[in-house]
Amino acid sequence: MPDVRLASPQGKWILLTTVLGSSMALLDSTVVNVALPRIGRDLDADLAALQWTVNAYMLTLAGLILLGGSLGDRYGRRKVFVVGVVWFAVASLLCGIAPNAGVLIAARALQGIGGALLTPGSLALIQASFHPDDRGRAVGLWSGFGGVGAAVGPFVGGWLVDGPGWRWVFLLNVPLALLCVPVALRHVPESGDGRKHGRFDVLGAALGALSLALVTYALIEAREGSVVVAVSAVAGVAAGIAFVLVEKRRPDPMMPLDIFASRQFTAVNVVTLCVYAALGGFFFLAALQLQVVAGYSALGAGTALLPTTVLMLLLSARSGALADRIGPRIPLTVGPLLCAVGMLLMLRVGPDASYAADVLPAVLVLGFGLVTLVAPLTATVLASVDVARAGLASGINNAAARAAGLVAVAALPLLTGMGQEAYRSPTAFDDAFGQAMVLCAGLLAAGAVIAFASVRRLPPECTHPECRTHGGITAPPLEGRPVRGRVPEGGGS
Repeated sequence: MPDVRLASPQGKWILLTTVLGSSMALLDSTVVNVALPRIGRDLDADLAALQWTVNAYMLTLAGLILLGGSLGDRYGRRKVFVVGVVWFAVASLLCGIAPNAGVLIAARALQGIGGALLTPGSLALIQASFHPDDRGRAVGLWSGFGGVGAAVGPFVGGWLVDGPGWRWVFLLNVPLALLCVPVALRHVPESGDGRKHGRFDVLGAALGALSLALVTYALIEAREGSVVVAVSAVAGVAAGIAFVLVEKRRPDPMMPLDIFASRQFTAVNVVTLCVYAALGGFFFLAALQLQVVAGYSALGAGTALLPTTVLMLLLSARSGALADRIGPRIPLTVGPLLCAVGMLLMLRVGPDASYAADVLPAVLVLGFGLVTLVAPLTATVLASVDVARAGLASGINNAAARAAGLVAVAALPLLTGMGQEAYRSPTAFDDAFGQAMVLCAGLLAAGAVIAFASVRRLPPECTHPECRTHGGITAPPLEGRPVRGRVPEGGGS
């Protein structure tokens, strides 16, 4: 049984290490959107290249995050976490010195692999290291500090883009890693799952990532209408079908399909797809809209979107407590509708938009919508499966959210007729942005309808989320796997 106490020097070092590691991935996912216009100008990149700058990272992260958690269980959580941090830092360095868009996109894909190794490992290290009496508080501090990092990220990112330059958005990860790795090696105990494991589902992970990659390519390049695009689309669908067949037949699959036998688990993941597709598209396009159309600086754009993260950081725990009392159905219905209203309010953000009158009301409504839905979403996912599968269920839900954002970033410019040079034209981009917000609002409304029709009250004995404080906006919080010999406890921060 883990026995490190939070008040001990070792406990504080473990907490610092996990916060630093998770903050690297969390910061990166929130600040890159703010840097996109400057990246496009400096590298002479078209809109497709900017889409790939975002999507290359999400592609490998979404495709491999389930595998990353399994690697930690098998080979040692500290070891895989440290490898992930080093990998992420090296990839960040490559992003920071990239001479052209092609190298940047390839380095972003490598970053996603590092993120898939370190993201599940952060919480797993806390669960495996701290004494059961301290674990809830440790998880609360970890998620709270991570939320602070997410809140500070867009501000710091905007300052870096306007000051030293966009390359420092990536280079900043290197000193963080140089601090994180020695502390982890010196102070974090190694842990793993001593039970006998089957073979890794490498084929399943490869087919899942390949399907996402081919479909994403087809959506981004569909304006060309070439044979290659058509073949990519068909091949992507075929790879997706092959993924399902492989997962169905393998004795130890990465994503056991029988977990979807729970109708509520399936329904809440469909809600997740709708919600995070809309959010992924929104945060990609809103950062561009504020800079290209409204004339904001990178710092101004990053700061403008900050209230959403601050509201989640301050109120997500209370939202989870409310959902415990009234059940998740109402929050999962009202939350997406509030987000939809927030996105429709963004239609008022045009040239010379006033922050107080135009941007802030939209961002606040969106933030309250996120506060309302994220904690109940995680709770419903965990409650829909057996306790032993809580970590797997959370990983699938997290990967689904990231895949939804990936597809949305690829598809929305195509659906709105946004040309490759649209982000250089305020008028053209403004028109397409308005159409995109209507589509995103429609997705959110669909998610609300599905939640209202399918989500039921949770049983009192179900597993409860440990990460009660949440500041991330790109995916629901990951919950850890049960530590051998005991099941996850409720509570958290």
